[in-house]
Amino acid sequence: MKRIPIKQRSNWQEKAIEYGFNFHTMYGEPYWCEDAYYQFTLAQIEEIEEATAEIHQMCLEVVDKVVNNEELLTRFQIPKHCWEFVRSSWQLSQPSLYSRLDFAYDGIHPPKLLENNADTPTSLYESSFFQWIWLEDQINIGNLPTDTDQYNNIQECLIERFQHLKEAYNIHFMHFSCCQDTEEDRGTVQYLQDCALDAGIESEFVFINDIGLGEKGQFTDLNNQIIVNLFKLYPWEFMFREDFSTKITDCGVRWFEPGWKSIISNKALLPMLWQLFPNHPNLLEAYFSDDRFHPHMSRYVRKPLFSREGANIQIIENGRETHSVDGPYGEEGTIIQAYHPLPVFDGNHTLVGSWLVDDQPCGLCIREDKSPITQDLSRFYPHAIID
Repeated sequence: MKRIPIKQRSNWQEKAIEYGFNFHTMYGEPYWCEDAYYQFTLAQIEEIEEATAEIHQMCLEVVDKVVNNEELLTRFQIPKHCWEFVRSSWQLSQPSLYSRLDFAYDGIHPPKLLENNADTPTSLYESSFFQWIWLEDQINIGNLPTDTDQYNNIQECLIERFQHLKEAYNIHFMHFSCCQDTEEDRGTVQYLQDCALDAGIESEFVFINDIGLGEKGQFTDLNNQIIVNLFKLYPWEFMFREDFSTKITDCGVRWFEPGWKSIISNKALLPMLWQLFPNHPNLLEAYFSDDRFHPHMSRYVRKPLFSREGANIQIIENGRETHSVDGPYGEEGTIIQAYHPLPVFDGNHTLVGSWLVDDQPCGLCIREDKSPITQDLSRFYPHAIID
């Protein structure tokens, strides 16, 4: 695994706008970057792929354990009135769409799981589409060898997944939703709508706060059309605390992602994995912060159960906080995880994201941050496979 400088495409900004990648720069700072790329060998990609597949199956074992245990549902901060909703979504094998595991990986040592973005992962469009365009262009320009590859079957897998949903569940129309004033989220949802359309599924977009409740308890869009199949880029932990959360069980909606994803998108997953699979080579030691019997760790990270984009994360070394990020999380409880620093390339802390669609690994993405804690304005870099 290497960070290799490369000449940028002269017209990449114009291409980004042409293809609808309107959030390539955010808050005046570059988000998409291509002055360098990360080079992997095929063996390194296979190592990430194998770890992703195995850990995902381990995560599903955690779901099976948690949904049948009220004490654990409480520990995961899932409101009591949502327990049956989450449990039945698992028992009925309600289908999922996609997710992303984040690893610390340097190409030498085994990848270590940092968290599971199983409910509302972003960076999807740039991972599956725009970095593939970058690869093709760089090969055509002559900046990369003609046999250069990329670990990226994400778009093909998404379209196949939507085709399966259409055939197996008779889904011909879906609603898609996210919050307002989130250009990145809206871009992600629009991309998923395009993939669904390629699979023959028509769709309609509605903002989360514009979803209404009909007379018979059914969710509706602004045209009073009943919502039957809904993809929402909106976290379950938020939705469970909305006024209408008491209606989600009986509203007749097939949810994407399904309710059981609320378990493996929760940082409480990490101590559960360590409890069930202690000393697994791809896991970091982790415990609930309020567990009086967890062993002392001199270097650890404290993470709120619902933290996103690095918010409210603290790095503790020898009893002293060395790095932290402010944010709105923490009251829901925290976990501690052994501190495993991200590898540093040219002064950048590098995080590897490994994508799954339909429970199968299918691609990766790279994000960099000047801070040891990857945050919402981290930079996205493309990757390539060159043996």
